[in-house]
Amino acid sequence: MTLGWKLDRSQREALLAALPPRYARTVADHVTLSVSGTDLPEAITTAEIIGHVDDGAGVEAYVVAIEGSTSRPDGGTWHITWSLGENRAAKESNSAIAAHGWATVAPIPLLLTPAHW
Repeated sequence: MTLGWKLDRSQREALLAALPPRYARTVADHVTLSVSGTDLPEAITTAEIIGHVDDGAGVEAYVVAIEGSTSRPDGGTWHITWSLGENRAAKESNSAIAAHGWATVAPIPLLLTPAHW
C-alpha cells in the first residue's frame, strides 16, 4: 500500500486551472511518502508548491516543500506529478527532478490530507 497525502479535491481543480498540465494525462493527485506500509502518515501543518520540472519528453511535476523541506526520507524530493505523456509513469518524476533539477516558482500553499492508496 502506498502512503502519503492526497491533494484536496477542490484545490486541485483551482490549481489545474491556474497551472494547466502540459501533457495529455493529468495526474495532480498526491505526494508520496512511502510505497509500503499501512499506517497513515502524520498530518502536515505547512505544504506548498515551490518548484516546477518538465523533462520535455512527457514528465511534468511540481516540487513541494513539506514543513519547509523538499527532502523526502528516502533521499528524493517531495513532489506532485502533474502530467504525463504517452508511455510515461508517475514514478519517473523522481528521475526527472534528479536529472534536470527544478525551476523555482512563487510559493502556492497546498491542502494535503493523510491517505493511503
